[in-house]
Amino acid sequence: MMTFQQKTKEVPGLLYVAESMEFMSSAGRRRMMEQPLLTDAAAIDASQEDVQAFRTVLGNEEYALATNKLRHQLMQLHDLQTSLSSLRSHVVLEEVELFEIKVFAHLCGHARQALEAMALAARFPLPDLQEVFRLLDPDGTGIPTFYVYDSYDIRLAPLRRRMKEADEVEMASLLVEQNEIQLQVVTRLCDRLHPYADALSSALEQMAYIDFTLARAVLAEAWQLVPPVHDGGRRSLRQLVNPRLKQHNEAVGLRYQPVDIDLVEGVTLVTGANMAGKTVLLKSVGTAQLMYQFGFPIPCYQAVMEPVDDVVFCIGDEQNEMNGLSSFASEITRISDVVCRSREERLLVLIDEPARTTNPVEGKALVQAIVTLLQESRCLTLLTTHYSQLGVPCRRLRVKGFVENLVDVPLTAQNINRFIDYSLVADDSDEAPQEALRIAEMLTCDTELVATARQFL
Repeated sequence: MMTFQQKTKEVPGLLYVAESMEFMSSAGRRRMMEQPLLTDAAAIDASQEDVQAFRTVLGNEEYALATNKLRHQLMQLHDLQTSLSSLRSHVVLEEVELFEIKVFAHLCGHARQALEAMALAARFPLPDLQEVFRLLDPDGTGIPTFYVYDSYDIRLAPLRRRMKEADEVEMASLLVEQNEIQLQVVTRLCDRLHPYADALSSALEQMAYIDFTLARAVLAEAWQLVPPVHDGGRRSLRQLVNPRLKQHNEAVGLRYQPVDIDLVEGVTLVTGANMAGKTVLLKSVGTAQLMYQFGFPIPCYQAVMEPVDDVVFCIGDEQNEMNGLSSFASEITRISDVVCRSREERLLVLIDEPARTTNPVEGKALVQAIVTLLQESRCLTLLTTHYSQLGVPCRRLRVKGFVENLVDVPLTAQNINRFIDYSLVADDSDEAPQEALRIAEMLTCDTELVATARQFL
């Protein structure tokens, strides 16, 4: 089962999402990394609804005190997986582990109270751990501290009084005796706590999930993310943005233009000039689909989505010098795997300019083959290319590209995005735009270079 952590290794946009999250605990971050890719629409909706539930209380003064209380409890949360696994296996715990379990039972009770005050206790139920706390608090202090209390064993109180008056020689033997009694106490305590191991583990995972969900809600508010809806299998993204690029552009004073796109079964060829945002489009669509299936609202104005079995990227230079694969070998191996998987799975496939590193004749034939085979599958494929006259039936979109009447200052690599319209338009032509030399001219490249290229063209 694909996890969030595995996907962050291949999708930089998803890694950026992870790095932007604000967790209260390491358990919450661990829970995010373990989040499976959800492929059932009902499960995705339930996760999205959990996020929306927290969004309704964030920033609401009525729930401010309870929200801060919950955050405070989450900040004290330690990831007790190892200790609870030992408890389940009848391993005798260390005293510090018993202390951490007592603290956990204490904060879990306070978290339940905070959730009740936020009207979220039914949505995020936590088991009652009062008996666990009572076992670790025999004197009824009500505070989350722990040591082997005198009340655990009648031998401890007189022994400890003797230790206060003992000399150095006697103290050594008394310490041995105390340690033996304390070990017996801790062993009995672990036996009595063993039946609660599952409840403790359940509570830990729920607390981690609460932290993960709260962090998603905070991010959704900060980025103004929206939860997708369903509409008879239709897939539509309106005003889709790439969060990483949008924030970068805003930081350096560049505009960012969202895009609209409908995803359909089969292959959609996307053409457009260099620097027209085709690769960004693929990454944005893939990141949005993954965010949706990992239970996040997504970065757009409106979204209609359905789950797929997996999102597969074939983008960028995948040369692997360690295993001797060239860029082309690595790329074609990955595409071959996609074609094989497409016969059994419903995938969102994102392929950026395939076969661009081999000779044009064979490269064009490979693109034709990829389009033909994936067009027959149940997959949704976005494929960018500069090849013309492919002669294969599929849907075609084109990035509008340069709007020359807006070019009122010298064009540079730094300001070029001011003059590009990143909108997608339907294009029934089998010709890819030829704008490379025009871009070179607008960038004031060497005039002889451009003129000589035009002669060859």
